[in-house]
Amino acid sequence: MSSCEGLRKLPTSIGQLSALQNLDFGWCSSLQELPSSIGQLSALQNLHLKNCSKLQELPTSIGQLSALQNLNLWGCSKLQELPTSIGQLSALQNLDFGWCSSLQELPTSIGQLSALQNLDLRGCSSLQELPTSIGQLSALQNLDLCGCSSLQELPTSIGQLSALQNLHLWGCSSLQELPTSIGQLSALQNLDLKHCSKLQELPTSIGQLSALQNLDLCGCSSLQELPTSIGQLSALQNLHLRGCSKLQELPTSIGQLSALQDLDFGWCSSLQELPTSIGQLSALQNLDLWGCSSL
Repeated sequence: MSSCEGLRKLPTSIGQLSALQNLDFGWCSSLQELPSSIGQLSALQNLHLKNCSKLQELPTSIGQLSALQNLNLWGCSKLQELPTSIGQLSALQNLDFGWCSSLQELPTSIGQLSALQNLDLRGCSSLQELPTSIGQLSALQNLDLCGCSSLQELPTSIGQLSALQNLHLWGCSSLQELPTSIGQLSALQNLDLKHCSKLQELPTSIGQLSALQNLDLCGCSSLQELPTSIGQLSALQNLHLRGCSKLQELPTSIGQLSALQDLDFGWCSSLQELPTSIGQLSALQNLDLWGCSSL
């Protein structure tokens, strides 16, 4: 049923499709609601509601979809809240809320999604906070918060995400700091903080991220310094600081980054010197100092 732009509602009888595994309403831009009977689809594994731009809510019965593995709500720009029952989706692996720009909060029950591996909240520009219960998502590998421009902080519980490999915070322009608990993310490989323009510092605990390979701080225009502990990132291969215009110096410990291959300081216009220890970066292949006018 994808791209049925004139479709406004569904018959109640859709709940009788007991063998249905895949249901795609993507780009049904006139669809305003789902019938409660949708909860009767006991075999449903994939529900796609991408760009259903008039959909304002989900029925409570959605929590009855015990076989559901993938729920895609990308571009449901009028969706303001989620039913508490969403936490009952015990088989759910992928949950996509990308560009749900009216979504203001997530229910506490989201922490009950024990099988969830991917949570996409990119472009949720009205989302101001994450519930503490997000730390209960023990299977979560990817958390995308890019463009959550109203998000001011991350809950301390985020450090409990022991399986998390990728954390994307690109464009979280209201984020002022990271919780100390972020250092507990022992599986984290990629940390994207591009254009977090209010971020002034990184917690010392960041040095505990033993699996971290990529750290991107491009456009963090309020960042004034890096913690000495950054030298403990033994797996770090790429460190990008392009456009960190208030960064004046680098810690000597940066020379300890034995795996570092790519170091980008482009347009760090306040950077005045490089530490002598930079000569210890034996694996370094690329060094970009373009636009470092104070160097």
